[in-house]
Amino acid sequence: MSVFLYLLTHITDQSFKLNKNHSFEQPKVVTYLINVFIPLTNACRNKCAYCGFRSDSPFLLSPTDVLKILKGSKKAWEALFTFGERPEVHKFIKLTLKKLGFKRFLDYVIEMNKLAISAGLLPHTNAGVISMSEMRKLSKYNASLGLMLEQAVELECHRYSPGKKPEKRIKVIKNAGKLKIPFTTGILIGIGEKEEDRIYSLEVISELHKNYGHIQEVIIQNFAPKKGTPMEFCKPPSLKDVLATVKTARKILPKDVAIQIPPNLVQNIYPLIKAGANDLGGISDYTPDFINPEHPWPSLSEIKNKLNKEFVLRPRLSIYPKYIKMGWFSDEISKLILELSNNEGFKREN
Repeated sequence: MSVFLYLLTHITDQSFKLNKNHSFEQPKVVTYLINVFIPLTNACRNKCAYCGFRSDSPFLLSPTDVLKILKGSKKAWEALFTFGERPEVHKFIKLTLKKLGFKRFLDYVIEMNKLAISAGLLPHTNAGVISMSEMRKLSKYNASLGLMLEQAVELECHRYSPGKKPEKRIKVIKNAGKLKIPFTTGILIGIGEKEEDRIYSLEVISELHKNYGHIQEVIIQNFAPKKGTPMEFCKPPSLKDVLATVKTARKILPKDVAIQIPPNLVQNIYPLIKAGANDLGGISDYTPDFINPEHPWPSLSEIKNKLNKEFVLRPRLSIYPKYIKMGWFSDEISKLILELSNNEGFKREN
């Protein structure tokens, strides 16, 4: 066998491919992270017609509960904090916070963020509609923050959800940009919007990023019906709908903004990755998706099998490499970011 044929065979075995110009290409990268999902409380001021998470008889995780989750995974490096918006409107939450020694729920969130940092996990918090000053406080103890835009138009499913007013959510995303906070947002499709609404919502997100440069990823999330909700019998979007939205997103969004798809909500991720999605968000080896508990996380091996050899998985942090290099993080989490990241800004493989 000639040296050329040997090298060609060897490179092909390593999942490289030959393009039309006879030059070698590496497989395209799809990023992900491993996290623990921490649902601090399911109390919420909003009453979205599709939500199965919110409850009128809510719980509040104690610091002991949170610590147990933080220590439960042997593989995770992110702590995803999720909860209902303005949960202290519920009397039980307000009283429980008082017993724990906290006047405001946000102060409790920050203490739990600190607990995660001490356990070696980078926090990412989805706090709902909050003020600029509240966001400034949270950002010190989070690698990134998130808020789903969902849709930039008013919809019937949000009639009883004051925090889902588009102008309020857009303001939060804009404020994050002003504060230079790496941010995750996205749209929820199949909740009563029209195709032009999806396009408009993506254009709004694109414009926000062009103005402030802070949006690291946009989630294209498909509605999943929940038992006992007003939208229980509504038809979820098809793979064709999700695929069309991913293609539209890739055309509208700037190239430096990743497109994320939830691998537990879409069975066939391959065509979506082919269409331009390049991130799978967080998956967990320990906690379920508490928002969509009926949809378990796939394993990394299952995901790899679906992607074939055309794409390779690469672990990342809650803060994307670009923002690590730009220094968009606080002193409070700088040591942990340094420990977890490699010289490219991705997750250190070991």
